[in-house]
Amino acid sequence: MNQAQKGRWAVAVLFFVNGFVTGGWAVQIAQFVPRFGVTDRVIGHLILTFGLGALIMMPVSGILMAKFGSQCIVRIFAVATSVALLPLGLAPNIPLLVIALFALGAMIGSMNVAMNSNAVAVEKSLSRAVLSFSHCSWSIGLFVAGSIGGYTVKHFGFLAHIILVSVTAAVFIAVTCPFVIKDDPAPKTKIKQPMRLPRSSTVYLIGLIALFGMIPECAVVDWSSRYMLKDLDAKIETASLAFAFFAGTMAVLRFMGDSVRNRFGAVRTLRVSSLLAAAGILIAALATDPWQAIIAFALAGIGIANIVPIAFSAAGNQPGIATSTGMSIATTIGYLGTLMAPAPIGFFAQLTGFSNVYIVMALMLGVIFLLAPLVRSAEIQA
Repeated sequence: MNQAQKGRWAVAVLFFVNGFVTGGWAVQIAQFVPRFGVTDRVIGHLILTFGLGALIMMPVSGILMAKFGSQCIVRIFAVATSVALLPLGLAPNIPLLVIALFALGAMIGSMNVAMNSNAVAVEKSLSRAVLSFSHCSWSIGLFVAGSIGGYTVKHFGFLAHIILVSVTAAVFIAVTCPFVIKDDPAPKTKIKQPMRLPRSSTVYLIGLIALFGMIPECAVVDWSSRYMLKDLDAKIETASLAFAFFAGTMAVLRFMGDSVRNRFGAVRTLRVSSLLAAAGILIAALATDPWQAIIAFALAGIGIANIVPIAFSAAGNQPGIATSTGMSIATTIGYLGTLMAPAPIGFFAQLTGFSNVYIVMALMLGVIFLLAPLVRSAEIQA
């Protein structure tokens, strides 16, 4: 196995660890009530603190990679991420918990940008797509953490769960870091130029594609069960299947996504994906029966699966822009959806109903179809 192939599997492990730690944090959210006696409103603010840490540090990660390359930076933030849950478990009060959450979000977000940039470097080295498989690894890490988290907390306590996640992540990172592929930092010029964002609008529009792909994903992950219970009179055990089917088809298609993109190209894949996703969300919005909605959300998962990986690949391959710069812009804009979307979706759903909200989500996916030619830079030429 050559160095590029080793780098492909190394970056997949990095994605797994990032998803695994993120899943560990998600399990800990439910422990804030017994630990600190906080209300749901306070928990919402704590989650926002985590997101702000990620958003603030994502551009910083891009700047550091432009100077030192993604290999060095992803190693640093991967090590930091593997132990970033520990302060969360040791925080004795809310002020220290806020600091721990901000730092946790900052490390996870910074690692996220760096590992996506390194995955683009692997794509260039192999002349084949790997980002969809990498994002599939992230989903698997999230699933594994969620599967073992509740059992561990119930039988051994929240601190034992944090230690288990941290030790497991640290071992994976220690084994993987030596195989992370090396890429070159942005070329230095003799003439010093002021640090500024790219003037080309393309990379920002690609970030918009990522944003419009992540908001519907959040709308399904966070609110589909509530929609099923409230609007379709589904039973609790049936309502949870909406997210399960969505996540399942999304994971499968992410596993297959690189092969599909290699064969049909990024633009065509994005167009078909956005149409399938829009159709699935729209059918779910108009469903009159729980199982209609479940099947529709499964169709939406097929479409949404590869939108963000393609957008990130296109951003990291923009002509005239360093991979780290393009990636940090696209990831920062894209992840705004995961931070800002959940609360407004709940607010507007209360005012207008979930059906209208999901119709708007379908329109967002239609915009992605129109913007598909902008991801031509993600075409992998063997």
